[in-house]
Amino acid sequence: MSLFSSVFFAQAKKSGESISDCLGAMNLFKSGKYAIQFTGTGGSEKEFANYPSLTDLSDENVVWLSFIAEQDGTLSFTASLKQDYLQMVVFEEGRTDICSEIGKGVAEIQRLHKDKSVQSVGLNQNVKTGFLYPLSLKAGKKILIGFSTIEKSKTIIDLDFQFKVDNAAAKTKSETKIIDMRDDEFSPTLTIEVRDAETREPIIANLTIEGSKDITALYKGSDFYFNISRSCKAFIKCDAEGYFFLDKEESFSPSQNQEIVLMMEPLGAGKTMQIEEIEFQPGTSDFMQGSEGKLRRLRDFMALNADVSIEIQGHVFEQGGNSLAGQRLSEARAKRVMQYLVTQGIDKERMTAVGYGNTKPIYSEPKFAYEEQANRRVEILVK
Repeated sequence: MSLFSSVFFAQAKKSGESISDCLGAMNLFKSGKYAIQFTGTGGSEKEFANYPSLTDLSDENVVWLSFIAEQDGTLSFTASLKQDYLQMVVFEEGRTDICSEIGKGVAEIQRLHKDKSVQSVGLNQNVKTGFLYPLSLKAGKKILIGFSTIEKSKTIIDLDFQFKVDNAAAKTKSETKIIDMRDDEFSPTLTIEVRDAETREPIIANLTIEGSKDITALYKGSDFYFNISRSCKAFIKCDAEGYFFLDKEESFSPSQNQEIVLMMEPLGAGKTMQIEEIEFQPGTSDFMQGSEGKLRRLRDFMALNADVSIEIQGHVFEQGGNSLAGQRLSEARAKRVMQYLVTQGIDKERMTAVGYGNTKPIYSEPKFAYEEQANRRVEILVK
C-alpha cells in the first residue's frame, strides 16, 4: 500500500461525533500525509480543563487524532498551518480508556507545546522551537494528539505522520493479536474475532466500539475478550487495510458468554460493497439526514486504501421498470457521492460514477417498503 493524502472535515455535533471531542477523534492507521481541517469550534467536552498545566492551551478550536501502535516503534510527525498559530499535546493511554483518563485528568502527557508563536509543531530528532523528540511506543500502546489554534478558524493542518517499526518487531509480526480486557476471566466473556471471509484466518484490524460504557474505545488486534457489566446495544466498526470496512450493531449481555465473528471481505477487482445507509431525499440527489456517518466511513476507507480505484454505482426504485428520469436520477446520486469524496480530499482520478436506474434491483418484485428501499442504494465496485 502506498502513502496517502486526504482531507478530513468535521461538524460540531453532539458529544463524541466531532473530531473536536476526544471520543470523536480521527483514527490514523498508518504513516502518510494528511490534511485535517479545524471545525472552528471547541468540543462539547473541555478536556484541557482537567489539567492545570494546560491552562495556556486554547480549547475553543481543537481537533483530536488517535493512533495505536501495531508493533514496537517510534513516532514522529510534522504539523503545519499556512496561517495562525498551532499548539499540540500528546496523551498516552494508561490502564483504561484514554478519553476516560483524560476526563479524570490522569492520562499521562508525553509531549506538549503551548507557545502561540509558531505555525509548525511536531516530533523530530532535530529539536527546535515547536518540535520535541520522537515518541517510542510499545505494541498496543494508544496515544491521542490534540491540536489547537485560534478561535473560529477553519484552517487546514498539513500533517506528515510517520511511525517507524523497530527492526526486531518487524521480524516477529504475527497475524494474530489477542487483546484481553477482562477483569475476571471466570465471569461471562464477550469475544469478538476478526477473520478473513475467504480463508477464515485471523487478521489484525482496528476495532471501534461505541455505546457500551464498559468498553467504548478504539482497539487494535484480531481476537478481543471483554467483561460486560450491563446489557446494552453497541455499534462496532471494523477497519483493516486491504479489506472492505464492516459495521454492525450488536446487543451485549452480562449474563452469558457471547461470541461475535466479524468476517472481513478482502478487496479485489470486481468485488462490490453495498452501502444501504446512504439515503437520498425522494426524487432528488440530496442526502437524507443520517447519511453523514456512512459517508465518512466511505471516505476513511478510501483514505486507508490509497491504491484502490472504485466505480460508484447509483440505483433507484421505480414501478414499471426503468425510465430515462430514473436513469438520470441514479447517475446524479452516484455523482453526488463522488462529489462528497472529492471535497473530502479523495483523488477524483480514483473514482467514476455510474447510474443504473432500476435495471439491477435486489428485489425484482418488491412487496414491502424495506424491499423497495433496498433497491434504492449505492454500491461500490473495486476496479
